[in-house]
Amino acid sequence: MIENEKAYNELRNDENDNKPEDQVMRGLIHIYCGDGKGKTTAAAGLAVRSAGCGMKVLFAQFMKSGPAGEINAFKKIDGITVLRGEGDTKFAWEMDEREKAAACRMQDVILQKAAAWAEDYDMVVLDEAVGTCGAGFLELKKLYDFLDHKPEKLEVVLTGRNPADGLIERADYVSEIKKIKHPYDRGICARKGIEQ
Repeated sequence: MIENEKAYNELRNDENDNKPEDQVMRGLIHIYCGDGKGKTTAAAGLAVRSAGCGMKVLFAQFMKSGPAGEINAFKKIDGITVLRGEGDTKFAWEMDEREKAAACRMQDVILQKAAAWAEDYDMVVLDEAVGTCGAGFLELKKLYDFLDHKPEKLEVVLTGRNPADGLIERADYVSEIKKIKHPYDRGICARKGIEQ
């Protein structure tokens, strides 16, 4: 097994040696979108994979602050830093105008911190940033600005429903997760370890 692993690693190194430098070093932009379950799960899995390869990952969550299994797991993994808002986050339709204004300020702070810290990371995940923009809690222009001026080697992962055309244009990967069936349609709420 060790000999095969050594040969595989040598082959991978040879492949990278023959690629133009921008293909090896340039960070790309990913979007996981759609109405199906699994957008955050996919981003979390990619964060774990990257950390397992020695990369430093910043996992920033927008409009989420409650208990979450991925956050508990990240605390046990070297190389992943979590950035989240404070307090309990309600759904948009549950908020009054004062709460909406406070939520907007919090999402703006999260993006500002992610942008300021980006230089120190290999990957930044902006979980639910797409949906946060769509719901009017984060200015799309500010997200564009971050993407247009990100460090060249930084890999960026965005999740959320209904990405704007400008986000799709900027992305290198766009994966849509389509709902065929979901237990919520039968009144089954989010379950610990599965949806949260």
